[in-house]
Amino acid sequence: MLQSSRIVAFALLLSMADVASGQQERHPITGRAYAGVMGMGGAPWLDRDDREREENPQLAVKLLGIQAGDIVADVGAGSGYYTELLANRVGPAGKVYASDLQPGMLQLIRERIEKKGLKNIQVVQASEASPNLPNAALDLILMVDVYHEFSKPQEMLRAMRGSLKPGGRLVLLEYRKEDAAVPIREEHKMSVAGVRAEVEPEGFRFEKVLPDLPWQHILIFRK
Repeated sequence: MLQSSRIVAFALLLSMADVASGQQERHPITGRAYAGVMGMGGAPWLDRDDREREENPQLAVKLLGIQAGDIVADVGAGSGYYTELLANRVGPAGKVYASDLQPGMLQLIRERIEKKGLKNIQVVQASEASPNLPNAALDLILMVDVYHEFSKPQEMLRAMRGSLKPGGRLVLLEYRKEDAAVPIREEHKMSVAGVRAEVEPEGFRFEKVLPDLPWQHILIFRK
């Protein structure tokens, strides 16, 4: 397991080669330095063979209790790994918006949609300040290891809140900063306290944290 963890950590280090250079900005509330966006070099890592064993995405989606027919969004969807899981969960009566900042990642999602014959996914070009989702239309917005990368997190949270239905859920999966054994670079981890300190001031109500995954916690907020 130690050798596997080192390999994964090294793979993530390589994936950061495409992160845009420049001076790091910090969150005005917590002082957290924004990590920067994982570039296209990280796409193979998102689809690695060991991801299910190391992170258990199938369990993560199951724990969210998403129902057939739900309208959900995968924000910072990357290569579409979770987008596909969500599409299977909501079924043909539901819909998944796959939103990402990088056109290259969106193209990977389109290729996945075509390869898998998925009919209930809409690809959306995001901006740094908004995922560009429809207003008051979503039951759930999911962000998997992406919130910490936002360069304008407050603007993004406000935009996402506007896209949720009343009582809709905002869900963050983040690598546990409280756990030194999680083999991920520190700037790509977040603590429960840190997430709450940044998300709650934007009008979200903290509901619960689920600790069931190997490396990540699931933080659930309500509009």
